[in-house]
Amino acid sequence: MMQAEAPLPFGAGTGVLRLGDIGFDAPAALLHRYGLTLQRVADGAPIPGSYWGDAEAGIIGCTVYARGDTPVHSLLHEAGHLIVLPPGRRAQVHTDATDSVPEEDAVCVLQGLLGDALPGVGRERIWADMDAWGYTFRLGSARAYAEQDAEAAWLWLCDHGLVEPGSRTLVDPHAG
Repeated sequence: MMQAEAPLPFGAGTGVLRLGDIGFDAPAALLHRYGLTLQRVADGAPIPGSYWGDAEAGIIGCTVYARGDTPVHSLLHEAGHLIVLPPGRRAQVHTDATDSVPEEDAVCVLQGLLGDALPGVGRERIWADMDAWGYTFRLGSARAYAEQDAEAAWLWLCDHGLVEPGSRTLVDPHAG
């Protein structure tokens, strides 16, 4: 009698870029620029503050938790949720950052922009990995969403001081 194989965790086998592929130093430095800490979790250990479980990043307060098998897009998405919050509200976050649809939409754009700040990654890779992982958008892809269907998200990011007015580039949190 053949034994059934256990199902793979969501997103497994998708070929998405994982933290183990790029290392923790550059993502930790990026998060630090926004007043956040990246806490490495031991391989195979549960990730504290992970909403989805498995390899997905977690958030508690100003800390983002991840393992080597955590997708880079997941780390950037969860970090994005903390980045968009005023520092005083960050301390209250545990696992679930928001129930705001406009904020969620903006974070989906922001994680691509944060990808641009990681050497050798970029927004195109992050948006492609979002598609491979199973994110769904009305126009069929994260890139199409960000480029053709996310005007409200871009305005939200601009209004919150995260994107340069009149551009689609990330504001340096230490400029000015």
